[in-house]
Amino acid sequence: MTAKKAKIDSVRPAATPRPTREGAKEAKELALHVAAAGLDKKALQVEIIDVRGKVDYADYVVLMSGRSDRQVNAIAKGIDQQLKHEHDERCYGMEGLPQGHWVLMDYGDVVVHIFHQDTRGYYDLESLWMDAARVDTTDLEESAEAADA
Repeated sequence: MTAKKAKIDSVRPAATPRPTREGAKEAKELALHVAAAGLDKKALQVEIIDVRGKVDYADYVVLMSGRSDRQVNAIAKGIDQQLKHEHDERCYGMEGLPQGHWVLMDYGDVVVHIFHQDTRGYYDLESLWMDAARVDTTDLEESAEAADA
């Protein structure tokens, strides 16, 4: 065996930095926590899309919008802080701050997209998952409205 071949054989795939959740129920609960945290910061058009079996990088995609770049940033930071402090969930990566047009947050089995309302319409991610099931967020929205009253 040549030295080059031995070196190639000794290379192992990198371990994933994200822990796999024990079940889809945990991922769904996390998606609901994300949506609730976004609503606490007055996010608009919150939608949870069940992409299990359709993609291999996540189980749920959470979409929401803000009215301004400052609100988009506030939503992202609020979600990060609330999930960290109240649910002991760590964001593995966040892109798009401080511009605030489109912030992407990676929670492993849940991927979060926070758009400026104008940017969301341009990319129209909802249409990519037209055939995917939606998770009902009516209770969350009603709770957020009641808290505002």
